[in-house]
Amino acid sequence: MRKKKDVILENIKLFAAGAKGVAIGKTEEGKTVLVSGAIPGDVVNARVKKSKSKYFEAEVKEIVERSPFRVEPKCIHFGTCGGCKWQNMSYEKQLDFKQEEVYNNIKRIGGIDDFETVPILGAEEQYFYRNKMEFSFSNARWLSQYEISSEENFGSRDALGFHIPGMWSKILDLKECFLQEDPSNAIRLAVKKFAENKGLDFFDVKSQKGFLRTLMMRQNSKGEWMVLFQLYREEKENRTQLFDFLLEQFPQIKTLVYAINPKQNDSIYDLNVNVYFGDGFLMEEMDGLKFKIGPKSFFQTNYKQALELYRKTLEFADLKGDEVVYDLYTGTGTIAQYVARNAKHVIGIESVQEAIDAAIEHAELNGLTNTTFYCGDMKNVFNDEFLENHPKADVLITDPPRDGMHQKVVEQILKLAPEKVVYVSCNSATQARDLALMKEHYTLVKILPVDMFPQTHHVENIALLIKK
Repeated sequence: MRKKKDVILENIKLFAAGAKGVAIGKTEEGKTVLVSGAIPGDVVNARVKKSKSKYFEAEVKEIVERSPFRVEPKCIHFGTCGGCKWQNMSYEKQLDFKQEEVYNNIKRIGGIDDFETVPILGAEEQYFYRNKMEFSFSNARWLSQYEISSEENFGSRDALGFHIPGMWSKILDLKECFLQEDPSNAIRLAVKKFAENKGLDFFDVKSQKGFLRTLMMRQNSKGEWMVLFQLYREEKENRTQLFDFLLEQFPQIKTLVYAINPKQNDSIYDLNVNVYFGDGFLMEEMDGLKFKIGPKSFFQTNYKQALELYRKTLEFADLKGDEVVYDLYTGTGTIAQYVARNAKHVIGIESVQEAIDAAIEHAELNGLTNTTFYCGDMKNVFNDEFLENHPKADVLITDPPRDGMHQKVVEQILKLAPEKVVYVSCNSATQARDLALMKEHYTLVKILPVDMFPQTHHVENIALLIKK
């Protein structure tokens, strides 16, 4: 069968950033081109991957003219890993494009024009900002095109790193990563070297077998570390040797835990986690509030920016101390407890029981007696009966997942009619959709984009709404 000839679009000038890190340009005929592997300001020849009626999806074949916003990527894995797609763009321009994306979504999707846009809150640390990273073991590491076509022997096929985007069975063997501070790189490399020297089995993703499966590391702001291994099967002697080696080499590790996982997926939430060393959790503190972080806990992965996000959320809420506050999608109650010290009472709702259990535990830990938490699907719990049996909210804070709020939840907010709504979002497109449903009843006063993830296209946004 004859191979289709590549369709090349020539001299495409890219002028904007789009969703998922693509750059946007147009053909001479005016058709939109979404180009991966490029940044705004580039002029490129692009290979078409998909042709839609209104746009092309393409990838860079050749950079004809480099963007003035280009910088040299720090990481040797840039372009392969897929984790830091904007590492080749200056941080100043990353912030500009993120702010522009949020503003355009609110105007275009939300249909709202008159609001204040507070300048985006950039991150003080553009690298090494994550406090949690997860890596996968594989006995079939991803090979570059050069390695595939070469007859040279490139050594071990074992890998410890990230899944290649679009190729789940292939793992990129990481030599370095700029997302988590040391000793993250040192621990990962030491684990791989020890395992290879001892002949320990790396996981086979296709056959779903192999001793070593995943490695997770998280740290708190005090520099204390938790290490979690997922093992496909128990091999007590090998496990003990590996764990003791790590604890001897890295005194920063305050707790080491593991789980045996023979399932078809890497999810840890339904697994029993065993404590090998330490307490099995870390403690974190944010402006005087204490949080207990276990291996299954959700906690914002960028500690410093999360703290700024919570401070700004409290600032937007502008509490006087006598308000009843509802916190929807409360998670482990982090925002609820952050604002509770300035409120009469805070009511949090969340669908995950483990998160609610953690929220209650944290409230007790912090001596907060003015918080109440409920568990259940938001659209089912946050209903007419709930509103009838609880005090009316003066302020409502909502921080939904990327899909935004269910329409029934929006309808209940409009019934509740709090004087003020603070909407925290990790997806300004779905946030804008929800704001459009509320604009007849609420005025959008201002928005504040917050950059939680430098070198990526992701951006958070805080919106303040006042009842008309």
